[in-house]
Amino acid sequence: MKLKEKAVVMTAEDMERALRRMGNEIVERNHGAGDLVIIGIQRRGVYLAGRLREFLRASEGVKLPLGELDITLYRDDITLLSDQPVVHSTSIPVDINGRRIVLVDDVLYTGRTIRAALEAIGDIGRPACVQLLILIDRGHRELPIQPDYLGRAVPTSSQEIVDVRVKELDGEDIAVICAKA
Repeated sequence: MKLKEKAVVMTAEDMERALRRMGNEIVERNHGAGDLVIIGIQRRGVYLAGRLREFLRASEGVKLPLGELDITLYRDDITLLSDQPVVHSTSIPVDINGRRIVLVDDVLYTGRTIRAALEAIGDIGRPACVQLLILIDRGHRELPIQPDYLGRAVPTSSQEIVDVRVKELDGEDIAVICAKA
């Protein structure tokens, strides 16, 4: 699918500022960061989770466990995909039973990715709670899922997508609204 960029919704500076603010909110809500586990959803959520972890290490002096979660096999539309799905790694370095998890992803849309992530986490263990951090919420929810920590809400039409790029994967930090062409 070819995309046509329409508007920049977050610059690199905006993304960094939003992650720092959300990091501070996490610390405040959890009365510190010592017992948290940060888990990023493959792909871009993993990089955002790593940045969040580094911010919390610098501000709170704790090195939190960092996990990567692939939700491909938990998708409810896997049989409808025309292309062969690409499975990425899942790596959770600690026992999550009874732990407080901060689940990180780049864009929240229908809520189906988060539903799949919650199922995957449930297969790994039973955390005390799961809190959701989202960089951009574009609306159009199909499931009753809302972020606990939000970088920015960006209203979109169903003919648009939000393309988040991270320097580790894409060479730049930026979020743009694109029209489906």
